[in-house]
Amino acid sequence: MRSKRLSRWAVLPIAIAVSVILAGCTQAQLQGYLPGSADTTNHTSSIIGLWVTSWIVLLVVGVITWGLVIWAAVVYRRRKGQTGLPVQLRYNLPVEIFYTIVPLILVLAFFAFTARDQAEIETDPGNPDVKVEVFGKRWAWDFNYLNENVYNAGVQATEQTDGDSVDIDALPVLYLPVDKKVQIDIESRDVIHSFWIIDFLYKKDMIPGKSNHMYFTPTKIGTYQGKCAELCGEYHSLMLFQVKVVSQDDYDAYIEGQREAGFEGRLGAEYNTNTNLPGTGAVDHSEEG
Repeated sequence: MRSKRLSRWAVLPIAIAVSVILAGCTQAQLQGYLPGSADTTNHTSSIIGLWVTSWIVLLVVGVITWGLVIWAAVVYRRRKGQTGLPVQLRYNLPVEIFYTIVPLILVLAFFAFTARDQAEIETDPGNPDVKVEVFGKRWAWDFNYLNENVYNAGVQATEQTDGDSVDIDALPVLYLPVDKKVQIDIESRDVIHSFWIIDFLYKKDMIPGKSNHMYFTPTKIGTYQGKCAELCGEYHSLMLFQVKVVSQDDYDAYIEGQREAGFEGRLGAEYNTNTNLPGTGAVDHSEEG
């Protein structure tokens, strides 16, 4: 009778975990509460899959661990009339091999699948349909549409009078055509920033003197929020932008509108405020005197 009662206690954590998993029927739960959706870009599906699978595996490990801890606490508890201390050291070679090998396998598997997905995301597919150069600057963004030779000069987000929101209509906007291969060339004008389109589930650091790149295909029309994800100074929280994924016709109309408004050309590195970098012609005083 006692063994049956202990068995019920041992399976309780598993029953609770299964109930929680079965209750995860909303879209937010199915994708691990990540923003966006699996069809936002050509990469978001694999990112969500890696995230959710990792949590499922770790939940199974957690349930087994919790179950064993509770089982051991119940089975080997001090009983009425017992005195003294139990054996303090006892070897069990199979158990020790198990809890050494299993975590090692998990770590290697997590590394392998992460490296596989990251390599796919970071690989240049070549022949981009759209090539945009993004400059991060304290505390806004400049977008150069290199193929079309037009630009958008962004300004820092403006706080509303309530102090809890910003003027969304005044944010810099990056326009991208849907279902087209995009290459983003990422630069910084001053300090380290980070280019993050939240629903795209990927971000890239902007490092002075170094060019980084992002490759993706936006596959869902919509408006997405972007921000700097690297603390860069006093107004870091106001370094915001939007991404509008639109049809090819709407994209062409936007480009033509920029050209007609006089925003033709490129806002290049000549506007960088950090001039003490290799190749800028700045005087190196370290070798003087």
